[in-house]
Amino acid sequence: MSYKIKLDGFEGPLDLLLHLIEKQELDINDIPIAQITEQYLAYLQAMEQLDLSIASEFLVMGATLLSIKAKMLLPRPSIQAEEGEEPVDPREELIVKLLEYQKYKNVVKELKEKELAQHQVFNHPFNFNGFLADLKPPNPLNNVSPWDLLAVYKQALEAAAVPEPIHEITQETVTVGTQMDYILETLYHNPDGLEFSHLLPDRTSTTRIVVTFLALLELLRLSRIEVYQQTSFGRILIFLNNAGGGQENVVC
Repeated sequence: MSYKIKLDGFEGPLDLLLHLIEKQELDINDIPIAQITEQYLAYLQAMEQLDLSIASEFLVMGATLLSIKAKMLLPRPSIQAEEGEEPVDPREELIVKLLEYQKYKNVVKELKEKELAQHQVFNHPFNFNGFLADLKPPNPLNNVSPWDLLAVYKQALEAAAVPEPIHEITQETVTVGTQMDYILETLYHNPDGLEFSHLLPDRTSTTRIVVTFLALLELLRLSRIEVYQQTSFGRILIFLNNAGGGQENVVC
């Protein structure tokens, strides 16, 4: 099943171009053709992704914009008329069409406002049943154009195209034996002693903390290290027990 974007007084490629120009507050008499062409083609691409039926006049306008863009890129003499005449602006025909379309659209809008104002005036005799029959439910998309909806769809596609960050989880392998060697080596190079926290890197896992503490207890049991606390609740320092005869077993 295919759908065609078509609303009363709001349809066609000129309407889309006028919407893009008004939305960005551009000068209709000096259209930045490269910018408008890029945005127009992006809208057509979004319509294709929505599986909407794109009328042939939309494709023709796209080809026209690309042609104008190509002519704007040519050197100035190549787009001039005969020698001695003023240069021809490739956008001129399109600008005339847009100005005419804008004029008629404003007239339609003004007539619509007058029609709504006239609906507020009731003359006797008043046909109440006919009045109720003419009532229409409120439009939930009031003041929202199909191009606005298409722009929201484009933004959602662009956001979905950004990949989510991947968090890689690695399993750390650490043993009591390797931590014992690491503690002895570290204390050998720090004879003034270290605190327990100094034996751990800034960012470490719970597993490494537990295994390092077990290695510390095992070294204490073997009298390979000494632990001192100079004052109550003071710092606990760890030293290498040279008397324990362990320096020769330090792995460097």
